[in-house]
Amino acid sequence: MSDTRISDENATAEVDEWKVGKGAYVSLIVVILLFSGAFLKVDGMAWLGAFDFTTLGGSFGTMKGESSTFVGAGGVSAKAGFLFALSLVPTVMLALGLLEIFTHYGAIRAAHKLLTPLLKPILGIPGHTGLALITDLQSTDAGAALSKELYDNKQVTKKDVVIMGAWQYSGAGLINNYFSIGSAMFASLTMPVIIPLVVMFVMKFVGAVFVRFMLNTVYKRDFENE
Repeated sequence: MSDTRISDENATAEVDEWKVGKGAYVSLIVVILLFSGAFLKVDGMAWLGAFDFTTLGGSFGTMKGESSTFVGAGGVSAKAGFLFALSLVPTVMLALGLLEIFTHYGAIRAAHKLLTPLLKPILGIPGHTGLALITDLQSTDAGAALSKELYDNKQVTKKDVVIMGAWQYSGAGLINNYFSIGSAMFASLTMPVIIPLVVMFVMKFVGAVFVRFMLNTVYKRDFENE
């Protein structure tokens, strides 16, 4: 009798855990706008950049009389790698901190409910991975950190992580890199700037779907005991 009561309580707890209210949807919308790059560069409304993750992450100052940051120029081997890794810490810490805040307000639950019908049939991964994918559009490091956190918390499997990695690796940091590095080519484009961006975004799904197919066929046995 007690076992039955415990089972019912666990079931109720699970229902409550994934119950999504209006606040959760608002939180999800805010976090998507924050990480998606929608506010990165808005013509005539530059102030919206204050609500963009890249803007909030900021940039390091330059050394006096030099054009490089504290990382310097010409470094090699382990020491150069250490300084580069150190430069990633603020962005990753900011992303994880913001995610914790939005998770508290139900963004993860809302993402799971809204994005699972989209991501599950196409990529075979649960909807709560959507925030890590969205974050990757601006910051590859933050996206990877969120993916690792999902795996460490046992919210995704190894197979899910591989598919997520395939999506993230293709056109990594798409929004940020496209409008910063790619902007040098905008004057040479013979089509609207948005078209190459849309093509690259679609190809992220194509690459991830291909990887999913390979995992379900050629490498199927590698995940049998998962």
